[in-house]
Amino acid sequence: MPEPIRRKVGSVPVTGDLQARVAQSADVAELHAPVPTLLLELQTLLGALGATVTSGTNRGRRPFRPEQDWGHRLGELAYGVFLLADQSGVDLAEAVELTAQHLELRGQASKAKTEEGWPFEG
Repeated sequence: MPEPIRRKVGSVPVTGDLQARVAQSADVAELHAPVPTLLLELQTLLGALGATVTSGTNRGRRPFRPEQDWGHRLGELAYGVFLLADQSGVDLAEAVELTAQHLELRGQASKAKTEEGWPFEG
């Protein structure tokens, strides 16, 4: 298995640091909640994003153009995912890295299969 790649852009912390930052701020703000409550909150946030896109695109008839508060809304959703990971004991950096590796391997296998059999697959 390849060595996990940790990326850092500018002053933005890598995922593990970000998870710790979310946990710290949740402690200070007393935002910890049981997993079912956090899932309901995430569902609400995601629904609000979906409603924004649906409205802003006239139900897909126009191209999507992120509004001014789009980054803030995505930040709230991401914060909730990090908080959920913290509450359920998941190292999100590790979970995302393993998922990325799995998807890369699956994509490579699919591509190899397609290249191997094309155009006379039968």
